[in-house]
Amino acid sequence: MPPLSILISNDDGVFAEGIRTLANAAAARGHRVTVVCPDQERSATGHGLTLQTPLRAERADALFDEGVIAWACSGTPSDCVKLALGRLLTEPPDLVLSGINHGPNLGSDVFYSGTVSAAMEGTLEGLKALAVSSACFNWREFAPAARLALEVAEQMLAGGWPEGLLLNLNVPAQPAATIGPVRWCRPAVRRYVDQFDCRTDPRGRTYYWLAGEVVNDLEAATAGPRDWPTDVEQVHSGGAALTPLQPELFWRGALTQLAGLDPLLALPAPGSRSAGPL
Repeated sequence: MPPLSILISNDDGVFAEGIRTLANAAAARGHRVTVVCPDQERSATGHGLTLQTPLRAERADALFDEGVIAWACSGTPSDCVKLALGRLLTEPPDLVLSGINHGPNLGSDVFYSGTVSAAMEGTLEGLKALAVSSACFNWREFAPAARLALEVAEQMLAGGWPEGLLLNLNVPAQPAATIGPVRWCRPAVRRYVDQFDCRTDPRGRTYYWLAGEVVNDLEAATAGPRDWPTDVEQVHSGGAALTPLQPELFWRGALTQLAGLDPLLALPAPGSRSAGPL
């Protein structure tokens, strides 16, 4: 494959080992790499954008291997990708990568993830994009995840990357030799219990700290082929989970279930062009 132009971002910040490993690995494979990422950790910021304050970006090439162009931005992950595409890059990249996140982005977590949102920003702009996460907050051996992410992206580009497809890759926290195969997966449902820790500050006032314990729900997901494992199942079995996502959020259930507001809202008449199967 000829060298690619790759834009890389994350939500753990410019000093995170995960993004340095991914960017340096991409450069070592001969690709042209530009990093635009937050100047500090911006985890769980979702798809937030900075509207009320200016964005600042400073060069940070020295944090990466030779040849990598890097910018540290004061905004969110989505800000970083928008700024890169709108101002910092002279032409659109062939690929947008986000990660390697320090922790999993499985199932419902993708709605809150800054890592996935940075990649999704690329998808929204019509670019090929992949988010990659290491499925343990304390694991620091990112080289296997970097290799898998780049191999998946390169193969998808060579084979024909469908329009509007965002790939979300979660790699188990294991040495490379013990990681199982990469499999297509459905997003699981993840729930959290005891989400807020109630505390008292030195002045006697109550405050709350978002924490909680995740419940890895292995129940069948509502979307995707039934013979695909959920991403949680796959990672727990020691394999890498590759989940196809898209920006489209339109309801995929039966339209008849929306009839509760009749006659306030009129559903399309049966047989009309707009009432076709989902």
